[in-house]
Amino acid sequence: MTDSKPRKTLTLSKKAPSAANGPDDETRRKRSGARARRVAQVHREHEKEAAVAPPAPKHRPPSPEARPPRRPAAKRQPRGGRGEIFTVFAPCPQGLEEALYAELQALGYQGLHKGRAGCHFEADWTGVLKANLYSRLATRVLVRLAHAPVRHEDDILALARETPWERWFGPEQTLRVDTSAIRSPMQSLQYCNLRAKDGICDRLRDLEGARPDIDTVRPDARVHLFLDEHTATLYLDTSGESLFKRGWRLEKGEAPLRENLAAGLLALAEWDPSRPLLDPFCGSGTILIEAAWIALGVPPGIWRPFGFERLRDHDSRHWRDIKEDARSRIATRLDAPLIGSDIDPRAIAAAEGNRERAMLSPDTIQFTIGDARGRVPDCEPGWVVTNPPYGERMEEDAAFWPEWAENLKRNHVGWKVNVISSDLDLPSRLRLKPKRRHPVYNGALDCRLFVFDMVEKQYRS
Repeated sequence: MTDSKPRKTLTLSKKAPSAANGPDDETRRKRSGARARRVAQVHREHEKEAAVAPPAPKHRPPSPEARPPRRPAAKRQPRGGRGEIFTVFAPCPQGLEEALYAELQALGYQGLHKGRAGCHFEADWTGVLKANLYSRLATRVLVRLAHAPVRHEDDILALARETPWERWFGPEQTLRVDTSAIRSPMQSLQYCNLRAKDGICDRLRDLEGARPDIDTVRPDARVHLFLDEHTATLYLDTSGESLFKRGWRLEKGEAPLRENLAAGLLALAEWDPSRPLLDPFCGSGTILIEAAWIALGVPPGIWRPFGFERLRDHDSRHWRDIKEDARSRIATRLDAPLIGSDIDPRAIAAAEGNRERAMLSPDTIQFTIGDARGRVPDCEPGWVVTNPPYGERMEEDAAFWPEWAENLKRNHVGWKVNVISSDLDLPSRLRLKPKRRHPVYNGALDCRLFVFDMVEKQYRS
C-alpha cells in the first residue's frame, strides 16, 4: 500500500535582518543589579564621546611628496651580458699614450683612439672589469656617463641632475667628486666641483629620500668632472685607487717610479721578456718587479681591490671567475735573468721586501749591493732599463757619468741601454749619442727616456 499524504521536506528560511544583527532593545533580556548599572554607565559615556568627536576624515591617497621613493626599474638593469657598450677613457702618464694604445689593442678593445694623456675605447661591462685587471699602463678606467655643452656653472648642475647615478650608487654609499679642466672658461673649478656634487646628491635625494655622505679619503663611489672650452663630461671611476698601486710596494727609494711608468719604460724600450734585464740603479726594485710580472703574465690588478666592487649590483661571482681565469694563465718560471744592483744597502733591503710582497720567489730577481761603475754582467747581452739618481747629489760627483759610460762601452757591448732622466743634457755627460729620445713625465718632472745601442767601436768617445 502506498501513503497518499504528501511528504514534507525540510527548508531553511532566512531570518529577517535586524539593526544589531540580533534581538532589538525591546526584546533584549533586561538586566538588574550593580553589574547592569555599570554597563549602562559605560554605554552612556561612549555615547557622549561619540557626540563630541569630529567625524573621521575620508581616506585620501598620499601626495607624491609623502609617497616612499621608487627607483625606476629601467635604471637598475644588471651590467654586462646584455650587449651594452660603454665609452671609456683610460688616462696614463703623459708620454705613454702610444704604448697604452698598443696595450689596449693587444687586449682586444675596439673604438680605440689616443687622447691627451690617455686613450679612449669601447667595451662592455666585462671589458671594463678586465681593463682594470690587465692594463699595466693606465692610471684609471673611467666610464663616460654624460657629456654636454656648458656655458656656466648651473649647466653643470643640470647635467649632473639628469644623469642616472642611481644605477651605480645611492645614499647608502659615500661619494667623492674630482674636477679637472683644459682651457675651460669657468672661473672656479672648486665651484664647478660643488655644482656637480650638488646635482648628484639632489637627484638621489629626490629619488631615494637621502643624500650620500662625502668621503674624500676612501669613498665607495668616485665621479670625475672634466671641462674643456665648451663642454663638460662626467665619468664614473671604476678603479678606486690609482691603478699604479698594485698592492706590493711599501718601500720607496729616493727617486721612485710609479709602477705604471716603470711598465711604460719597458714598453718604450721594447724589452723582450726572453732576454736578460739589468737595472744598475734599481732602488726599491720597481722596474724589475714590473718586468717579472710581465714575463710571468701576472695581471697587475690581481691582488688589489677596485672601486667597481663597491658599486650597486656588483656581480662578485662573475668577477671571481674573471680572476680565476687570469690566475690559471700565470707562468711559473722566467726565461731570462732579471738583475738589480744599487750602491745603497737600504735600497736593496727595500727591493727584497717589495719582491716578497709581490709574491715573487728570491731566485726570480737577483738583487745585490754594487756600484754601477764597476758592474760587469755575467750573462748574454740584453737590456738595461734604469732610473739613475739625478739632481744635486749627482752633480757633486762630476766624474760619475763619464766613469759609468766607460763601463758601458767596455762591458756592455751588444746591450740596449735605456735611461730615464730629467737632465736633458745627460747624453753629453755620458758622451754617448742616443738612438732615440722618448718624452715622458715622472710625476711633474719633464723627462726623457734616452735609448743607446752599445755597438762595439761605434760609440762617440
